[in-house]
Amino acid sequence: MDDDLDDVFRERRRLLALGYRMTGTLADAEDIVQETYLRWYRLTDVEREGIANPAGWLTTVAGRVALDLLGSARRRREQYVGPWLPEPVPTDVFAGAIGAHTASPPDPLDRITLDDDVSTALLVVLEAMTPAERVAFVMHDVFAVPFDEIAEAVGRSSAAVRQLAASARRHVRESRAVAVPRDEHDRVVRAFQNATRTGEIGALLRFLAPDVELRSDGGGVVSAARNVVSGADHVARFLLGIAAKSPRLTVEEQRFGDGIGLVFRNEGAVHSVMNLHVEHGVITQLWIVLNPAKLTHWRPAL
Repeated sequence: MDDDLDDVFRERRRLLALGYRMTGTLADAEDIVQETYLRWYRLTDVEREGIANPAGWLTTVAGRVALDLLGSARRRREQYVGPWLPEPVPTDVFAGAIGAHTASPPDPLDRITLDDDVSTALLVVLEAMTPAERVAFVMHDVFAVPFDEIAEAVGRSSAAVRQLAASARRHVRESRAVAVPRDEHDRVVRAFQNATRTGEIGALLRFLAPDVELRSDGGGVVSAARNVVSGADHVARFLLGIAAKSPRLTVEEQRFGDGIGLVFRNEGAVHSVMNLHVEHGVITQLWIVLNPAKLTHWRPAL
């Protein structure tokens, strides 16, 4: 019995990784994991003994819980103040949760779905999907759950779930969420960071795509741009304005699913986290999270 419990508890990190991909925040992921384990403990001993694959059962139930949560989360986010962005987490949070892959998949889409890391670009695309599409894509393409088991979780036929996953893959491809090679991403981000130190717009414009977009998430709690900042000149001026208003901010590199991102601190405390998306040698998207509720991982527990 103790060995069975150990096996069940061993699934927690993987379930948390699944929940994070489903919802985009650690708090919601924790809620999914907690509810999944509650349903396990509500089973009778006979019912638990009849489950041949506890890990598979937990995953299926987590998918069902996530589907219910996504419906209410969507309604909450319709009332959110300003752009809603996924919570930034460093790559080591879910290390080993999905498992190592011995060979690099030839398809870039396969690479981003099979990685332990998850990019902000992919999470933003997942947020635009229907709850059923998101559950089907994450469970099948990331966690390799068979379509029949996903069908049980979402209450649809296996054929319908296949269509949901195919639709979700199309969203990912069309959104250009597929990551560039990490060395290229990191080179551009570091050059961009050096350019910001000059305080000159011309230096920044070299690394910003003409149609670059910047989104900042303050959640109505702290000051942030409530609308998308579009265009290289506007984004450059916005960033330089932040630097001028907050001269005491320090910046450090951090490894995220997208590649190198930037963590900003004010007298040691984390102020905000920036992730960036690079294409063809320039930055096309910047995501800045300032909402304190999404920075709990970066702050010491009280």
